[in-house]
Amino acid sequence: MLNKIFKSLLALSLGTTASLVLAQDAYPSKPIKLVVPYAAGGPADMLARMVAEKLGPRLGQPVVIDNKPGAGGHTGAEVVAKGPADGYTLVLATIAHNGAVKLYPNLRYDPTKELKPVILLAEAPSILIVKQDLPVKSVQELLALARSQPGKLTYGSAGNGSAMHMAAELFRHMSKIDYVHVPYRGGAPAMADLLGGQIDMLFESVGTAHQHIKSGKVRALAVTGTKRSSSLPDVPTVAESGVPGYSSVPWYTISVASGVPTAVVNRLNAEINAVLKMQDLVQRWDGLGVVALGGSPADAVRRNEAETAKWSAVITAANIKLD
Repeated sequence: MLNKIFKSLLALSLGTTASLVLAQDAYPSKPIKLVVPYAAGGPADMLARMVAEKLGPRLGQPVVIDNKPGAGGHTGAEVVAKGPADGYTLVLATIAHNGAVKLYPNLRYDPTKELKPVILLAEAPSILIVKQDLPVKSVQELLALARSQPGKLTYGSAGNGSAMHMAAELFRHMSKIDYVHVPYRGGAPAMADLLGGQIDMLFESVGTAHQHIKSGKVRALAVTGTKRSSSLPDVPTVAESGVPGYSSVPWYTISVASGVPTAVVNRLNAEINAVLKMQDLVQRWDGLGVVALGGSPADAVRRNEAETAKWSAVITAANIKLD
């Protein structure tokens, strides 16, 4: 009797294992959702849509963008972290999830433990832009204006802990000026208010700022990276414009819930790596000042760890708080 029971349990176990392997081999068997935790039209949304367009055909299933803004990007990310760990819901994660977690002491989830990086997607230096009628044409003139009117100038961001917010707070700390933070639910509404003159400045992605700079609707003062952007070679860096040592380079990952099987993560990683090597995508991103990255999941973990150390130190030194 015991022998029969053992054989039955063994058969059940083998059958279950085979079913799991078959399920993983068949992945994906339904559409995939890529959550963008910011409003449509911003830098993260732009990158996500370009990748989804290429990734769907490679996986044989549609990759659908789902914008879930709120809480500086954590509303959408929490949905992914707490959702089914089956690889059918991804999130485009930013500095808010991968580097500036120290800024959020009361989150209902732990991004460092409940999100698993699939791949380093890209990095894209930001650019400091001001509204058309602000009477400054350089970083030095902006600093002089800010110092003559402490607490009067305003800057927008995609929300607390976003790349825009952290770049502006690092600039505040290093240049010893004071201005007012106006957080939005994404980069697109912040840009809309800059164009409308409701705020004075923005640390925007080069890619989404490009068209407005070229049209003359906003004025570019400096890029936030360690070198000038190839798409805007006449615009200096912040460091060479009077704030030595300044550098802020937003980076993006695609992540999943921490319990997603390794086989599924590896499949996604391989296909997204292939997308990031597609020449037409590389050329489009290069024209927008975006650098495709790629690599292994471990590469993404290492980048996140290094950035977390950097930005945790900045948050402490600059005493950055939620607005």
